[in-house]
Amino acid sequence: MKRPAALVVLLTAVLTALLAAVLVPPASATSDVRIEVLSTPRADMVSDGNVLLGITGRRLDELTVKLNGKDVTDAFTRQSDRLIGVVKGLVNGRNSITAANARLVVTNHPRTGPMLAGPHETPFICGTAGFITLAKVKLGPPTDTNCSVPTRIDYLYRSTIDRSLKVLPATRPADLATATTSDGRTVPYIVRVETGVINRSIYEYAVLNDPAGGEPTVVKAPSGWNGRLVYTFGGGCPGGWYQQGSGTGGINDDVLLGQGYAVASSSLNVFGVNCNGVLAAETMSMTREHILETIGVPKQTIGWGCSGGSYQVFQIADDYPGLLDGIVASCVFPEVGFATLHTITDSLLLDHYFQSATGWTAEQKRAAAGFGKVTTIANLAGAGRRIDPRVYCPAQLPVEQRYDPLNNPSGARCDVYDHQVNIWGKDPRTGAARRPLDNVGIQYGLDALNAGKITAAQFVDLNKAIGGFDHDANFVPSRTVADPRAISTAYRTGQLINGGGGLASTPIIDYRQYWDELPNGDIHLFFHSFSLRERLRKANGDADNQVMLVQAADAPGGFSTTNPVLTGALAALNRWMDATDADHGSGSPHARLMRNKPSALADACWSPTNQKIVEKQVDGIGTTKCNTYYPVWPSPRQVAGASVANDIIKCRLRPPTRSDYKVKLTSAQWKALRQTFRGGVCDWSAQGVGQQRPAGSWPTFP
Repeated sequence: MKRPAALVVLLTAVLTALLAAVLVPPASATSDVRIEVLSTPRADMVSDGNVLLGITGRRLDELTVKLNGKDVTDAFTRQSDRLIGVVKGLVNGRNSITAANARLVVTNHPRTGPMLAGPHETPFICGTAGFITLAKVKLGPPTDTNCSVPTRIDYLYRSTIDRSLKVLPATRPADLATATTSDGRTVPYIVRVETGVINRSIYEYAVLNDPAGGEPTVVKAPSGWNGRLVYTFGGGCPGGWYQQGSGTGGINDDVLLGQGYAVASSSLNVFGVNCNGVLAAETMSMTREHILETIGVPKQTIGWGCSGGSYQVFQIADDYPGLLDGIVASCVFPEVGFATLHTITDSLLLDHYFQSATGWTAEQKRAAAGFGKVTTIANLAGAGRRIDPRVYCPAQLPVEQRYDPLNNPSGARCDVYDHQVNIWGKDPRTGAARRPLDNVGIQYGLDALNAGKITAAQFVDLNKAIGGFDHDANFVPSRTVADPRAISTAYRTGQLINGGGGLASTPIIDYRQYWDELPNGDIHLFFHSFSLRERLRKANGDADNQVMLVQAADAPGGFSTTNPVLTGALAALNRWMDATDADHGSGSPHARLMRNKPSALADACWSPTNQKIVEKQVDGIGTTKCNTYYPVWPSPRQVAGASVANDIIKCRLRPPTRSDYKVKLTSAQWKALRQTFRGGVCDWSAQGVGQQRPAGSWPTFP
């Protein structure tokens, strides 16, 4: 019998609705499921075939989790209101992870890298054979061309006899110390130390863990861990290329380990091994990810480093937000490529000029450079040779592989720019890396002239003869001209630190021993802290998340955890981060950070007799108590009229005018000056050529 069409339609609709009710869970059960990567800030920056995930939503115990269609539910454990687990077996490239109707695409990169810093550098000298672990065992020769070695885990204990770390025997030793963690627990001072290779870099980390309780996991934290990770960054730069290295920033810190911190580092996070902030960020990200996938997610990760270590913490925090939650830095520079290179290459030019110039007193040379000691010029000139491809080759690099313009023009160029060629690209005219280095229009010694410290004749001759560099850092009569594409790259990708990225919401302890007036000069000059401060102020409206603490050159303990100034600041930093994390109120991340700043954390200096003076640190000489004890001497570019921000790579030009000079110039001197600056002099009141905010965070390079 033929049924009416309307009845067929009705029955079909009812049947469809019934099937839907049976086969599809209620929307409230699945629509709010969320999959989140916990081991790295970015789902497209995962490595080594593993990823730590957290899953939230309703009916978690009924979920099926799949990786590329394969059931991986057993990898997860219920932890309070979420599932947490390490999913293994990711393929290189894109991976699909699903749970109910939630889907997350994760991009995996090989353990050997690269991930974001571009192709691996060649040649590359492995260092595993010379690396000695905390267990006093050498890692041995590499097993492949990526300098890999088998990962090893050692258990060591702190001895009450000499506070050294010793290999833990099967029976608990009589000299086993105890540790009292920062959260008040007393535990055996036994540390689990892991050593291996990630991204061609030797990593190591240590944390209190009693092996009697078994190995830690992401849901069973190390038994003595206080939940915080300190990542140490080593200093240097010259020679920091073409090598794996045989040391890290150091993890055997009795105070940090004893208080329960996990302490980690890696050889490519030592700038004397790898003077490339992007490769440093890549290495730190991959190493940190592995640690989190082994022992769990820390409350915060703190970057700790001096000099070349400070380069890394600031670039990582600003350009790659999510990796560092707080910073404790010393001997501060904003970055190597500009804050440092501007100053040391200007010093190299000044030193070269003064070697043949006559009639200059030591005080006149000092005034033209700006530094507190005339000896600083030659000191920094030596450091300036890091732009010369022939000077700072690491000893491990065979001579026959090194660049020579005549005998081996295709050899390895040992300079900071060519080490960073993935960032800058190659200049097709020279085959060398493009260089964002420029001194066109700079009037060296201008403030010294106007202050009557050098003569007009000296000023004119200095600027006529100082010259610049070619692509091999040879001295040439003409000024150095920056590559336009390199300038754009520097600003757009945050190679010149802007301060408005991740740094805007990162608390910074800027500790400094005052070395400006050491007898032989020093590269770690106080004005660099104010360069960072001014950039933070320009980007965010204030720089109150930077706390400056200044002590004398011979301060006991210096930049170490034996210095109570540092340990006190670290404890206050922890309170600051905890309070900020707990603040879910309105306002920007920077605003939330600032309203939770502890009153105990304020700018201060300690007099040479170690009396604490709490006052805002001010750029200047003799205008406050602190800068009377510790004058902030200017750089050569500041003497030429530039801002302390030191954030202009290439200045815009304007014609020189007689009103620029407070001394009378003769007609011949004025003519010579106009000839020297035919294209104009720097207009420091204008933005630099190509100056712009970074295009975004987490820049990657081909």
